[in-house]
Amino acid sequence: MEPLPFINYLRLSITDRCQLRCSYCTYWREWRQLPAPEILSYEELLRIAGAAAAVGIRKIRITGGEPLVRRGVVDFVRKLHHVPGLTQVCLTTNGVLLGELAEPLYEAGLRHLNLSLDTLRRDRYRQITGRDNFQEVWRGLERALDLGFHPLKINCVVLKGINDDELVDLALLARDHPVQVRFIELMPTFFRRWWDHHFLPMDAVRRRLAGLGPLRPRSRSATAGPARIFRAPGFKGELGFISPMSKHHCGSCNRLRLTASGRLRPCLFGETELDLKTPLRQGASSDLLESFFEMAISRKSRSSPFPTSDLSLRGPSMVSIGG
Repeated sequence: MEPLPFINYLRLSITDRCQLRCSYCTYWREWRQLPAPEILSYEELLRIAGAAAAVGIRKIRITGGEPLVRRGVVDFVRKLHHVPGLTQVCLTTNGVLLGELAEPLYEAGLRHLNLSLDTLRRDRYRQITGRDNFQEVWRGLERALDLGFHPLKINCVVLKGINDDELVDLALLARDHPVQVRFIELMPTFFRRWWDHHFLPMDAVRRRLAGLGPLRPRSRSATAGPARIFRAPGFKGELGFISPMSKHHCGSCNRLRLTASGRLRPCLFGETELDLKTPLRQGASSDLLESFFEMAISRKSRSSPFPTSDLSLRGPSMVSIGG
């Protein structure tokens, strides 16, 4: 396994609430949302962000659930930009509320925005998400383009037999707009049989996009995530490919995750969690909070490779972890 890079990226889940019920996210029939007191306050999240930055975290991505459903998120984004040591504040959204919140978020300093969109068809959007919100999401994307968010990334989970006939159409969004369309392999979040049926490896995705012309690789920043980025001839934007299953990137992963309930996870598929909420609410010092991050980084460097033998996500649901 390659040596781990400097750990400089924290995915920060601020809620486990979400308006959508995406088929690949969580086993919704067994999911129970956290009681509100179990979710960290914004003041607590800012303390954690400060501790993370003190030990070398430079990029924080706000996630959920759906972060835009939490009241006060715009003010939180504004304050997060003032945490010493942070150089990037990003946010991932399903886009349902983006049309009304894009401008306030932009005014709060946010520039780096990821939008989840797995289809360009309204009926199929309803099939995948369980909700009829495609028009709202599309309006949110248009508003983000008008405002000039950059980078503006569109995350598409590839589902064989469901949306894989739209791969070219989705990719062409990056031809016509200055966006990065990122194709993501389906992960085994609960049912192995469902995953077996709908998983499509990224090599197959790239073969289906071969007609777009030769893809030229693009350079990556030090805080970049796992996507391999390319540009096709004549494209205003870029294409990204994320292959956690077929080409595991554990050896180059630079991320930690904080769940909506305040548990720090060195690895998405690992069983290790460090409870930050309890010491935080008991009056923990900044030094103690920083030590938890140092411990998480140490445990990440000793963690085993991706669990190929037991393809199931254990512990909290994806909507609670933040992906």
